[in-house]
Amino acid sequence: MRLLLVEDDVMVASGIKLGLCDAGYAVDWVGSAERAEEVLAHENFDAAIIDIGLPGIDGLTLTRRLRAAGGSRAALPVLILTARDALQDRVQGLDIGADDYMVKPYELPELLARLRALLRRSQAASSAVLSFGPLELDMASRRATVNGHIIDLGPREWTVMEYLLLNAPKPAAKEKLLQALTGWDREITPNAVEVYISRLRAKLEPHGVALRSIRGFGYRLVVT
Repeated sequence: MRLLLVEDDVMVASGIKLGLCDAGYAVDWVGSAERAEEVLAHENFDAAIIDIGLPGIDGLTLTRRLRAAGGSRAALPVLILTARDALQDRVQGLDIGADDYMVKPYELPELLARLRALLRRSQAASSAVLSFGPLELDMASRRATVNGHIIDLGPREWTVMEYLLLNAPKPAAKEKLLQALTGWDREITPNAVEVYISRLRAKLEPHGVALRSIRGFGYRLVVT
């Protein structure tokens, strides 16, 4: 999953980005609402984490503009992070279109849990466990199993598997998989997606789950 972090405090942003990257997310960071709008006009993200107290345009105004923009920006899941803990601030943030609201200081496990819930809602997934046939992906414990057998997945293999399961039984577009794996500081070529698909095939096929290539589009999971 690819996230956009909008935070003007470099130290805070570095800490958040490190924690999210360690959890397997691709994270791009900008320091202002103006820059966020430029980026979102040309690139796709699965969710945005926005600080309210930004220089220039604040985070609430940015969120309001996203909701009014239409298209993918209007549907972008938004989690607001802020030091403002007054009830009125929380209500205002939710009313103008934020999907969730967290007050600093925060605990990383809670931030990750709220992100998982937010992303599940955006993908119309009601459970923390994604499944297809004998394959299960537990988002909370980050454990993958096939017929009860634990499958060891690296961070990028996990990201690819997550997208495949969210789309199953329909195919997942190769372009979407590439976007989920790529941040600005992580150059990945389209051929790299094929590398991770190949690794997943080697781990899944002995347990009765295959990955089929859809020419000119992407890949889909199949129970064999």
